[in-house]
Amino acid sequence: MDSKVREIEVEVLPPARKDGHDFSRLLAWVLDDLIPIPGTKFRVGLDPIIGLIPGIGDTSTTAFASVILIRALRAGVPRIVLARMAANLMLNSLIGVIPGVGDVFSAWFKSNRRNYDLLQKHSVPGTRRVSTKGDWAFLIGLLAVVFAVVITLALAAGYLAFRMLSVLFGGL
Repeated sequence: MDSKVREIEVEVLPPARKDGHDFSRLLAWVLDDLIPIPGTKFRVGLDPIIGLIPGIGDTSTTAFASVILIRALRAGVPRIVLARMAANLMLNSLIGVIPGVGDVFSAWFKSNRRNYDLLQKHSVPGTRRVSTKGDWAFLIGLLAVVFAVVITLALAAGYLAFRMLSVLFGGL
């Protein structure tokens, strides 16, 4: 029996790099590029999908995305770049709280991939600087501000959803 077998080339993740940032790359890929949109070159990750859950969606994805910031600190990324990475997360969360629009923005903006690219650009392969107490204090302060904003927005979104439901269904 003569049968022809055709090989199909499949690539789930881009090729591994030797810079030690494989987990950050995987996390950014899952949050921003996991699912291909058929017929296009566009991909969407779990970030905008989980962001559809009012109140906790954007908060939880921001918590996962903050791991890339911690890894960037450990890789010796300058503080100004850490601040830019935190601003990317905060912008994604600020706009992400707007139902529908925020999820489309998150799918387009891809803050996690942007942060991974910044990590790649500003860390020196093969070297690892020891983080100082000042570095950790700076990062904890940044994350505290990001999470304060995100949690405030999540609570506001939850309150607004509750009020809209109580108006629609008559005094919940």
